[in-house]
Amino acid sequence: MPHPLDPELLAAAEAVRAKAYAPYSNFQVGTAILADDGKVYVGCNVENAAYPIGNCAEPSAIAAMLAGGAKRIRRVYTTGPGSSPVTPCGGCRQRIREFADPDVVVVSHGVEGMPLEQTVAQLLPHSFGPEFLGR
Repeated sequence: MPHPLDPELLAAAEAVRAKAYAPYSNFQVGTAILADDGKVYVGCNVENAAYPIGNCAEPSAIAAMLAGGAKRIRRVYTTGPGSSPVTPCGGCRQRIREFADPDVVVVSHGVEGMPLEQTVAQLLPHSFGPEFLGR
């Protein structure tokens, strides 16, 4: 079921996606995070000529969230091109898991198609989280 803030999160993710630096893949991605402080933080993918050291949109948004003083993710909305949902890669799923409870919803949207809503637990089943290390 869509969240009341999804139109705002979609607009924020699309606005930052337009600023993505993706000259190698031409696959621009934007992410908007609703954080525990009620604010929306955004990030986009940033590629590099040394290809493996680029940044995905999700950790870029997480870094902005932490820099803004928030600590926990309440909802994630990621957009990208095409009609298939643009889901977080494996590393990004783990990064989201670090700051989000298993029941937090992650919306993945290829903007020419329908958004896909999944919980963190659905995206990363049997995950390893901070609580395993006594946190």
